[in-house]
Amino acid sequence: MPRHNWQAARAMIALTSVMVVLACSSADDPGPSSSAPAALPTSGTGTVDIGGRPVTVHIPDSYDPARPAPLVVLLHGYGSYGNEQESYFRLTPEADRRGFIYAYPDGSVDDRGQRFWNATDACCAFSGPEPDDSSYLSELISTIESSYRIDRARVYLIGHSNGGFMAFRMACDHADQVTAIVSLNGASWNDTARCRPSEPVSVLAIHSSADETIAYGGGTRGSTAYPSAATTVAQWRDHNRCSDSGRDAPALDLVVDLPAAETSVRTYAQGCAGQSTVQAWTIDGGAHVPQLGPDFAPAVTDFLLSQVNPAR
Repeated sequence: MPRHNWQAARAMIALTSVMVVLACSSADDPGPSSSAPAALPTSGTGTVDIGGRPVTVHIPDSYDPARPAPLVVLLHGYGSYGNEQESYFRLTPEADRRGFIYAYPDGSVDDRGQRFWNATDACCAFSGPEPDDSSYLSELISTIESSYRIDRARVYLIGHSNGGFMAFRMACDHADQVTAIVSLNGASWNDTARCRPSEPVSVLAIHSSADETIAYGGGTRGSTAYPSAATTVAQWRDHNRCSDSGRDAPALDLVVDLPAAETSVRTYAQGCAGQSTVQAWTIDGGAHVPQLGPDFAPAVTDFLLSQVNPAR
């Protein structure tokens, strides 16, 4: 997985990004939750330091501490950072429209000066430190849950590339905290023994068929393998005890520079434990950083918010 591929992917994100303006909360506004620590925003959008790393948190105007709200955590790709990833995915309008609390943290900085998540052996601690990002993100979720009224039956992660790998890692390690994940052009562990989720986690695995960085058919970084898109989906069908028989749904139009309805949809829900589901979306001809259209954010948010853990 050559470094220049990851750098090129980051450059492509930058080209497709829009300017992000952070609206910090007013000191005059007591905000929706007087119990929130002073460091965290009580309304609007603010960036704070949690565990030595920047984390941006957005609180929708509709947030009411008397009613539990869903939580969505966005994980950036290698060499990117939270604000840049948000400008690519553009989930803030969905948070305002749907009423979920939204956080996008930054990973650690490696010896190359690039931010990353230490997700699996294939991705992406290429040099320097190997932080315990699984524990860090678990603690981040707990911190947010202690600061706002979060519905623990609706806690979600979504990530791109390295962030997608990390979302899978969190589903493996902290299934008791995570209801569902979305991964765009990421993969789970190649060694299934490394992933032992304690309970079902719903999964939406989106992969571009022409991905030049994380190959649709699987690949290696050096001698370390990562699984194909199909194998990743099969693993999570097994984890959730879903039947092998899936059902196709109408294709979606998510990418602006490809012919309409370029993304096929296959859902595995039969027999899945805990009302979970596994979906595979394939972007036919898509690249590692596809040019996402306006329907992407609503579509992935629809998936996430439709998943509820009935045991919590």
